[in-house]
This record gives sequence, structure tokens and C-alpha cells, in this order.
Amino acid sequence: MRELSLHILDIAENSISAGATRVEIKVKRDILKDELWISIKDNGKGMAEELTKMVTNPFVTTRTSRKVGLGIPMFKQAAESCKGYLTIHSQLSRGTEILAKFQNSHINRMPLGNISDTFLSLLLATPNVNWVFSYQVNDEIFIFDDAEVKEAMEPLHLTDYRVISYLTNTIQNGINEVNQAVKGEINANN
Repeated sequence: MRELSLHILDIAENSISAGATRVEIKVKRDILKDELWISIKDNGKGMAEELTKMVTNPFVTTRTSRKVGLGIPMFKQAAESCKGYLTIHSQLSRGTEILAKFQNSHINRMPLGNISDTFLSLLLATPNVNWVFSYQVNDEIFIFDDAEVKEAMEPLHLTDYRVISYLTNTIQNGINEVNQAVKGEINANN
């Protein structure tokens, strides 16, 4: 994978496969500390402790369609190659949280990619899941919870072109506003 947003998409798809009804995705960059954090947390079926310890091995998977599971091991390797790490916390019947830390400025860090399109794809493909998305740079933060939108948009469906347009603009503008505010802070300090 060439972008971190594709790793996020892959891990979020694992959450959906685990029967999650709520998935929280957090992306946080701290420019002063030179850190990038990515967290995907769900309320799916979770994993037993033994599986949690083994899931970073590419030859361990719960899927029956193939014998390898490359998503989590590749995400872990991407973090470790940037002076970071990956942790997994999971409890049966409670859910799983995968947290990856990267050195933000590391030369090997993949670009974040189009995070707004990644989130929008997940939201539109699985409208039965409650998606919460948080994008933060330093102290500037954008939080999007689709539960509020789904309630306000009744009786329209998420696939209605007006809803898609609204969601696209809201997510892209929220991320852009965070980035612009931080850019303004940096320019003011120089």
C-alpha cells in the first residue's frame, strides 16, 4: 500500500467483518512532537488474547477465503519503519482498537493520502455502521459523527446525490479548515 489512508480502509473493513456497529477513526498529527497517530476502534466481536498476539504475523488470518492476512502486518511494518509502533487492544464481545504511531517527518512515512475519500467510501458502503471520524493537527480538530447526519437527513438515503454532495463538502471542508488553521499558525510564528 502506498498511502496510510488505504491502511485505514483495510483495518476498517476488518471492523465491518467483525460485526462492528460503531467504528471510530482518529488521525492526529502533532507537528511540534513530530508524531502522527492513527487509531481505528470498533465494537465488533473482538479477538481472543492468543489471536491478538499472533495477528501481526502475515500467516495468521481469520478469513476463510485466503491463508494470509497482510493488512495488520503491513500497517505495523509501515509504523516501525518510521520509528513508530503498532498496538492492538481487543476483548471478545467488546471490540478492538488498533493504534499506530509514526514519526511524522520520517523520510519513509507514507503520505496520508485522501483521507476524506477513504472515510466517505466507508460511510456510503456501510450505512448501517455508525462512523465517527476525527482529524486533528496540533490543537485544531474536526470531528464528524454520521449519526447526527443520518437523523437530520431522514427520509433521504445516504446514496441520494444531495446527501453525498453534503457529506463530501462537510468532510473535505472540515479537514481543509484544520490544515489551513495550522498553516496560519506556522506562518504567524515565522
